[in-house]
Amino acid sequence: MKDRIRKYLTLFSSVFMISAFTFGGGFVIVPLMKRKFVDELGWIDNEEMLDLTAIAQSSPGAIAVNASILIGYKTLGIPGAAVAILGTIIPPFVIISVISAFYAAFRDNRIISLIMTGMLAGVAAVVTDVVISMAGTLVRDRNIISITVMILAFIALRLFSVNIIILIVLAGLIGYIRQRAGR
Repeated sequence: MKDRIRKYLTLFSSVFMISAFTFGGGFVIVPLMKRKFVDELGWIDNEEMLDLTAIAQSSPGAIAVNASILIGYKTLGIPGAAVAILGTIIPPFVIISVISAFYAAFRDNRIISLIMTGMLAGVAAVVTDVVISMAGTLVRDRNIISITVMILAFIALRLFSVNIIILIVLAGLIGYIRQRAGR
């Protein structure tokens, strides 16, 4: 019983800290979650993290919350998902509440504006790290179909401005067909 409570506390504190100190959107949180739950705690493996990230991204809602829910559910069931939700949403809720209370002061403050601009570079680096890490796994596994889908999706998005929802649905359909064909 004590081990289970300790695991709940570890889950809560982990997602709380990640959520509290992560700026720049959902994809910034993915490498931090991987580092914590795959590398440090060993609760899930790298392949599961990639799967959970794909599900979290293609599900409605914020990817950070979706990924936390999935990790919480995978490790501790429905109570784990609830603990992960709380740990993930409390920090931004508090931060946004404070910012909204002082919005005018933040909006016009040159220092705050410069800090936020500087943070964009860090966010870009973290997102790039996620892309390289996920692509690296596909290359290491020599997953030619997934590599091809990734490259074609990138080209379709960047060069032809294909709607991201269409790309997600098509990629999901290809994954489903591959899974069915594998059986």
